[in-house]
Amino acid sequence: MRKSTLSLAAVATLALPGLALAQETAAAAPAPGAAATDTVFILNSLLFLVGGFLVFWMAAGFAMLEAGLVRSKNVTMQLTKNVALFSLAAIFYYLIGYNLMYPLGTWSIEGVLSGVWGPGVLEAVGITSEQADDYSYASTGSDFFFQLMFCATTASIVSGTMAERVKLWPFLAFVIVLTAVIYPLQASWKWGGGFLDEMGFLDFAGSTVVHSVGGWAALTGALILGPRLGKYKAGKTIPMPGSNLALATLGTFILWLGWFGFNGGSQLAMGTVGDVADVSRIFANTNAAAAGGAVAALLLTQLLFKKPDLTMVLNGALAGLVSITAEPLTPTLGMATLIGAAGGVIVVFVVPMLDKMKIDDVVGAIPVHLVAGIWGTIAVVLTNPEASLVTQLTGIVVIALFVVISSAVVWLILRAVTGIRVGEEDEVNGLDMSELGMEAYPEFSPS
Repeated sequence: MRKSTLSLAAVATLALPGLALAQETAAAAPAPGAAATDTVFILNSLLFLVGGFLVFWMAAGFAMLEAGLVRSKNVTMQLTKNVALFSLAAIFYYLIGYNLMYPLGTWSIEGVLSGVWGPGVLEAVGITSEQADDYSYASTGSDFFFQLMFCATTASIVSGTMAERVKLWPFLAFVIVLTAVIYPLQASWKWGGGFLDEMGFLDFAGSTVVHSVGGWAALTGALILGPRLGKYKAGKTIPMPGSNLALATLGTFILWLGWFGFNGGSQLAMGTVGDVADVSRIFANTNAAAAGGAVAALLLTQLLFKKPDLTMVLNGALAGLVSITAEPLTPTLGMATLIGAAGGVIVVFVVPMLDKMKIDDVVGAIPVHLVAGIWGTIAVVLTNPEASLVTQLTGIVVIALFVVISSAVVWLILRAVTGIRVGEEDEVNGLDMSELGMEAYPEFSPS
């Protein structure tokens, strides 16, 4: 027998043809720690798309939460508002808001007002890497889709606070202004590279930029609109229980789920080991904060009222989520739980405080999104060494002043031109019949 002159590796390659392909692939692969640019583009785009449809599902969460916390005679109105506001946000963010929010360095007023005007434009069909708008980042369509969901979330916050007495069409007119101008303009100051970003203001996923903006707009609207008939009598607050706590609980869990996309997608990158590890860390911290908020509200209502209050527990979980949104990456799991727990405490104390001030917030959106949003933005300094308390407070105040003033102008114009509140008889009978002519639960109507 002739002695083989082949090396062991060559023999193995002949015996296992697949090994040759594996060796060639390994030789062509990038060095450890380096990701192919195509892969970065694809994975970042995928993160935005998956995060975006999770945040979209939050629209269902808001609809179910509000449907459960309003009285049965107003359920259809809340469902209609939530479908309509999301649809209007999609249209007007495309027409005006997207380019107003992301000037890409082109400013009419440096750091304050975008110089890019007009509808958003997607990349062409079937592009190559050379034709991508930003090959090192992600597709324009995925970025637009993801950012739109945040815009629509802001409008959803306003809906619940002003429920049961606001007219449909004036409310939707406000939504158009909010999603086309108010939200995108202030968001450009941070996320568009504007003056707040240059100052060092930190808001990872929007405790202030999204949630407190919706909260300020809701508070302003509630003050101008006034409380529901019979809510406050002779110095007392009259309870007005919602229609369906099962729906409200379902809505809370849907929002909890959607928040993983809200915060996790805000990492804005998934093309490296570090980015994916950070996304997983954000998911875990987001969940911990929600749990902390729910348990804190559960325990505190037991102590204060001798019985747990489910509505407080639900809003406690949501307040925990809002609280961690400004910085879901840097806390430990323990600190995230405590930050969320503080949000749950905020809800339990702020809800009755608003009632003492005769500010009627039907679903508790002001304590959840506004007050917990402020807390979460301040809490960034507890875990992120790059955060400055003065800068965080400056960002909160600047955005608050802008949103309150601009929202007040819009609400007051609408009140003067069309009126924003339904008549007393219509409010007593319910907005489902007076505004829409249909009921959510017709089988329970008197014959």
